[in-house]
Amino acid sequence: MRRLLISAVFSLLVSGAYAQIGLYRNDMSIGVNGGYVLSNVGFNPKVNQTYHGGFTGGVSFRYVCEKYFSTICALQAEVNFAQIGWKEEILDANDAPVINPVTGVAEQYSRTMNYVQIPIFAHLGWGSEDKGFQFFFQAGPQLGFCLSESTKMNFNFEDINLDDRVNHTVAQDTMAVENKFDYGIAAGLGVEYSHPKVGHFQLEARYYYGLGNIYGDSKKDYFGKSNFGNIIVKLTYLFDIIRTKK
Repeated sequence: MRRLLISAVFSLLVSGAYAQIGLYRNDMSIGVNGGYVLSNVGFNPKVNQTYHGGFTGGVSFRYVCEKYFSTICALQAEVNFAQIGWKEEILDANDAPVINPVTGVAEQYSRTMNYVQIPIFAHLGWGSEDKGFQFFFQAGPQLGFCLSESTKMNFNFEDINLDDRVNHTVAQDTMAVENKFDYGIAAGLGVEYSHPKVGHFQLEARYYYGLGNIYGDSKKDYFGKSNFGNIIVKLTYLFDIIRTKK
């Protein structure tokens, strides 16, 4: 399944870059992006979680290569810094918070991992090129590398209240990231407003599905799966460097 997904996305990127059968374009833009990312980790055995919130932002690049009928075809890429991870939902059998016997407060745990992420998209748009609104869809592979990680917890692991927890999976609480390299597939929908004298403003909702695992997944490892899932909302500003004369 992973090979099929990667092959399909690669074919889409290649066709978007080289299939010049429409109206030729040679538009290059660069800019910045920023937004908010909600993330979790798909653990197996399961770990109960809510979404971990964090910042994402970086630089964006876009190359528009052609307009095929009403479809504007481009490649768009980013180099981002992202705060992702997981936040545990520590509950008892009655869905009530688990109280730590030493601190007397509800147990809380979250892990933040700082990543450099590089998504590369086939970008398809419909609407105005020069002045006005455009709807777009983009999809492609994403690579990432973990720079650092930190843990936030309000109890000592030695004093953990396992008796009241409905989910007893806690091995992840003391395990550092084993596989710093991450890869997967991202796709997004958005709207863009363009003005020839100002630039391009994009508002996008995006989802990333990780195909790699942050922990080992062999038979001898504790977790069989530990991949990321990210929901991203971001705003991007692009300004033109090269513009096709129409």
